[in-house]
Amino acid sequence: MKIGIVGLPNVGKSTMFNSITKAGAECANYPFCTIEPNIGVVAVPDERVDKLAEIYKPQKITKAIVEFVDIAGLVKGASKGEGLGNKFLSHIREVDSIVQVVRCFENSNIVHVDGSVNPIRDIETINYELIFADIETVDKRIDKAKKMLKADKKYQSEVELLEKIKIELENGNPARSMQFTEEEKEIVKEVYLLTSKPILYIANVSEEDLEKPENNKFVQEVIEYAKKENAEVIPLCVKVEEELSGLDDNDKKEMLEALGIEESGLDKLIKKSYDLLGLMSFLTAGEPEVRAWTIKKGTKAPQAAGKIHSDIERGFIKAEIVSYDDLIKEGNMVAVKEKGLLRSEGKEYIMQDGDIVLFKFNV
Repeated sequence: MKIGIVGLPNVGKSTMFNSITKAGAECANYPFCTIEPNIGVVAVPDERVDKLAEIYKPQKITKAIVEFVDIAGLVKGASKGEGLGNKFLSHIREVDSIVQVVRCFENSNIVHVDGSVNPIRDIETINYELIFADIETVDKRIDKAKKMLKADKKYQSEVELLEKIKIELENGNPARSMQFTEEEKEIVKEVYLLTSKPILYIANVSEEDLEKPENNKFVQEVIEYAKKENAEVIPLCVKVEEELSGLDDNDKKEMLEALGIEESGLDKLIKKSYDLLGLMSFLTAGEPEVRAWTIKKGTKAPQAAGKIHSDIERGFIKAEIVSYDDLIKEGNMVAVKEKGLLRSEGKEYIMQDGDIVLFKFNV
């Protein structure tokens, strides 16, 4: 799973990336400091893995991961190649979803590329550039579908759908805000529209606004805007997150308590990013390793087994499953079995988040 972090220059994007990944991406107070994308792989916070590790004392602990890509700052005209436009668009195409950092604080010492703080203008600067790129993509696809239509009438529905999408895009609406049937979704998926990628907005506030970000007028504007796209907003203070990232667990906990917040904004971001793509984790546990495995929600047991090894999927017999909550409640697998809480599931079983699994197979 690859998530692109975007934003106008100097909104706190690269500082946030550094805080998430501790990767040390260059960060400075001038535009286009980030040119080539920085990439960082981050473990998904999961207390279930930590708890299972306490029970099994494994030799190895492996959490699910998210790959974050810090993409170069964007300016108006990117779809026409302005600034780092073409590079920006090519990097966006490679990610599964987008996290857009929006500046929601005033600070005369930090320059804004457009001269003033206006989060909706900033959001629309990026969204419109992606929309312009999508209109170009849709136009090419319409031309192609119309040529195919001469030989096969089945392309009529595709032409009609694409023309409907084009009208919405020209009205400034991203593809993710549109409603599609299951059949239409398959066509849209093949077009690879940038604005169909799920998005999460990060409202970067000052430390003073952190405890009650809802009182910040800029945050409220972003929340209202995001509703139109069914998108979520996470308010956080990038500067604080940078400080938190350098602390050990105990000091981090103390600082969060002092700030009056339960978990860091970055922990929320990583979890939300994981949810954004409809992903979940099943778990395997034993003395060799406790591990979280990432799968799409709705995945059946054999395909989940294939995440571990293709041979297990090919030779799948059954899955022995206990829910995480049941194991924690009973304390160990012996008690789980005595109470009949260990289930045997077949090929049609749809995996649930937090299933602890032992796959039986024969090849």
